[in-house]
Amino acid sequence: MTSDSAARLKQTVKDQLGYWDDEHDAIAELDPGFLDVWQRMAQVPVKKNYLGSKNRALVALAASAAATHLYAPGVRRQVRNALAAGATPQEVMEVLQLTATLGIHACNIGVPLLLEVLEEEGYRSGPAPLTEHQEKLKADFTKDRGYWHSFWDGILELDPELFEAYLDFSAYPWRNGILEPKMKEFIYCAFDAAATHLYVPGLKMHMRNALGYGATKEEIMEVLEVVNLIGMHAVELAAPILRQELKKQT
Repeated sequence: MTSDSAARLKQTVKDQLGYWDDEHDAIAELDPGFLDVWQRMAQVPVKKNYLGSKNRALVALAASAAATHLYAPGVRRQVRNALAAGATPQEVMEVLQLTATLGIHACNIGVPLLLEVLEEEGYRSGPAPLTEHQEKLKADFTKDRGYWHSFWDGILELDPELFEAYLDFSAYPWRNGILEPKMKEFIYCAFDAAATHLYVPGLKMHMRNALGYGATKEEIMEVLEVVNLIGMHAVELAAPILRQELKKQT
């Protein structure tokens, strides 16, 4: 690739994707052809533009900031992009608050397994009837979060104190936030679908919730297209290191 071609590639990335960071310099130096095919894939959701530039940045922020990924360069890049596209600090904070709920998946996965073990070992013979307090918590969750799923049953049964605390934690952006409900569901979809998590029960449920709030299949597809791009973080992280090590050998 000539210097003119490299300059055009850099400008294309900046124009279409809204960023060019130091790691892209390293990739362009080591293999500009690969950077070119990547940016063409990354442009697909930008050209279709069902979400808009602000919401695309917020979705990408959730994927980078999620506890299962924690890619700091991506977090900084997408915060910058979101603010440049008109996001408010409250909207950015709300995305982070929604993304922080990922931790409960330890219980969403672990509690059903615990219930299975308890039954297999003779400590449990079936679900216990809910108390009046537990019934109220279930009703409050359904009202505040807009749905109920069977994987909450076990947590509510085994530890209503944790369930109540999680209800207040997870409902905070629903009670106080400003993002529309379908966008909240897109954020859940983003970190559930990410290659570093792949939480199938949550992803399917939040896709269904998003459709219930008026989302289109094109919007949900664009969420997946944006989250797909975290695969490139492997190259963004390693290419500068490779360039540094090569320089040491000269």
